[in-house]
Amino acid sequence: MPTNEIREYFNFLSSEDIRLKESRIGIETILYEYIDCGRSPEEIAQIYKSISLEQVYATILYYLQNKETISVYMRNWIEHGHIMREQQRLNPPPVSDKLRQLRTERQAKKQR
Repeated sequence: MPTNEIREYFNFLSSEDIRLKESRIGIETILYEYIDCGRSPEEIAQIYKSISLEQVYATILYYLQNKETISVYMRNWIEHGHIMREQQRLNPPPVSDKLRQLRTERQAKKQR
């Protein structure tokens, strides 16, 4: 399948946001399951019921055809996730503090 035909499976929203057409699922989600978790295309299609097995294979093929570029895309996605989690840890939303307080109070009541 020529590269131009494989591109028809995706919406290129930006250089850092490539999604499967007719889906909100980004290629990073599929590729993380495939590369990092070692899941088969069939397993991935079972996990994400809103996409087809054909879309999973198209994503993997696109990755294999563009390995260097997509590897950078994946590294950037992982790094962004780490940065966002660290920012959230350092600056938790007010609701997080409230939930933590409620959990502490509930545990204190159980221990009485």
